[in-house]
Amino acid sequence: MTKIFIDGSAGTTGLRIYERLEQRADLELIRLPEETRKDPAARREALFASDIAFLCLPDAAAVEAVALAQGSKTKIIDTSTAHRCAPGWVYGFPEIDGRRDAIAASSRIANPGCHASGFIALVAPLVRAGMLDRDEVLSCFSLTGYSGGGKSMIADYENPDRNVLLDAPRQYGLSQKHKHLPEMAAVTGMNADPLFCPIVGDFYAGMEVTVPLAASQLRGTSDDIRALYRETYAGGLVRYADDDAEGAFLSAGAYAGRDDMEVRVLGNDDRILLVARYDNLGKGASGAAIQNMNILLGCDEAEGLVVG
Repeated sequence: MTKIFIDGSAGTTGLRIYERLEQRADLELIRLPEETRKDPAARREALFASDIAFLCLPDAAAVEAVALAQGSKTKIIDTSTAHRCAPGWVYGFPEIDGRRDAIAASSRIANPGCHASGFIALVAPLVRAGMLDRDEVLSCFSLTGYSGGGKSMIADYENPDRNVLLDAPRQYGLSQKHKHLPEMAAVTGMNADPLFCPIVGDFYAGMEVTVPLAASQLRGTSDDIRALYRETYAGGLVRYADDDAEGAFLSAGAYAGRDDMEVRVLGNDDRILLVARYDNLGKGASGAAIQNMNILLGCDEAEGLVVG
């Protein structure tokens, strides 16, 4: 039986991974008692005892965990930002660029960032197909539920005496130095970081990432993008959608509680909107991590996940 250790199981991502995995008969979860879960010696012992370890930690603690695991045969899936652009680590988005095989063969997998996942799903296929020039400076805005901010932000939004300003959507990342920017450029192959505007709203979970494009930025048409998405996302946990179930609206909460993602091409022939919708804690975090674990185990990628 495969032994799994979640280092940082008390955080939002770690808790959701645990919830998804605790019902699986093919896995044995290694858990540390509360009094030792931050103890380096106890963590090192758990890391060495596990076949696969999830790191659900701040960046510095994730780097420390990798050092603690040095010399073990443990395969590591890191959900922090620490290793997403690091040499020797495979970026864990299997649906693009033939990464599924690389993930399966790797012992060091960097789980994608939540906002970055949508941007990469929308842009990477266009760059690979030569439809989008690598020197373009793209714009991107992203709507997210407040669970993406972790326990502190969840507490702020769920406080009955909270600040009235939390009743309306709030833009952040105002310095244009958001921590997801390096991977958004590196994994798509773009030569410049996008102009990125993330917005947090008064809803627990869900994410909607939009990349607007002018026809003059493309080598091809919106129909060409649709065909490319259909081909690229014929398998895995990302799918192309073209229904109009919500009419003139598109909710950021449509995929809350799920672990898959949809991509859409909207707008018109001159002004195109590329949109990805998913759960920031699902395909944007824990769902993607479990998908990567399933690939390592050679089982169905959706095993233990909630998909449509």
